[in-house]
Amino acid sequence: MPVPVQIARTMTDDSSVSPSSPTPVGNDGHILIVDDDAQIRQLAGKFLREHGYRVTTARDGREMRQTLASASIDLVILDIMLPGSNGLDLCKELRSRSSLPVIMLTARGSETDRIVGLEIGADDYLAKPFNPRELLARINAVLRRARAHLDAPQAGSGHCLRFEQWTLDTRRRELMDPKGVVVDLSTGEYDLLLTFLEAPQRVLTRDQLMDAAKHRMATGFDRAIDIQVSRLRRKIDASEDGQAMIKTIRGTGYMFVPAVARE
Repeated sequence: MPVPVQIARTMTDDSSVSPSSPTPVGNDGHILIVDDDAQIRQLAGKFLREHGYRVTTARDGREMRQTLASASIDLVILDIMLPGSNGLDLCKELRSRSSLPVIMLTARGSETDRIVGLEIGADDYLAKPFNPRELLARINAVLRRARAHLDAPQAGSGHCLRFEQWTLDTRRRELMDPKGVVVDLSTGEYDLLLTFLEAPQRVLTRDQLMDAAKHRMATGFDRAIDIQVSRLRRKIDASEDGQAMIKTIRGTGYMFVPAVARE
């Protein structure tokens, strides 16, 4: 994949740093870059280290799994075009067992890849070639959202929101279905569900949802909030009576239908 001129001019190849080794520099978080392009791994890694992040790099899914098994990672930057298992398959694999934030790297103009990436749980995406400052800004934004839910005190007297025998534990950031099984949510899905639960039985416009959930939407990519809603529906609307919890209000937005109790 092409490397942007911006990266080539602002960074130099750091041959003293092993592409597969973490380098602790600051306390802002540990980033895993998964990309088969050695130059992108080295240059993006060097840039992020200079801005206080620890960085580990991997060439493919195998190395990604090895790193996740042996290190504490705060966010994964995942290229779609990888040898073996592609980035979309790896993102789906991650989502099946964790809510670890994921930013996808996609080929410029590949809208289909971006849509699929959001549908399977990516928190954000960035097209190649990219400006390293934009990558840094997106990483900061995704981690800020994830940490806010862990650190911020919750409104009301309790941290559990209950609806239709489902429970969202805002302290643990866990959603449990009526059988007590934990349903994994991406950062974006959690943000969206929490927004609905804090304003039940009210019509919310797409703009209100995007603003309240603080989900990063790229300019001109209006379908992003609809994709998030569609993904969330598939996880919480599998009821026997077939009643949708999230109702589409044509021409306006959406409404969360059930009553919600905080405990």
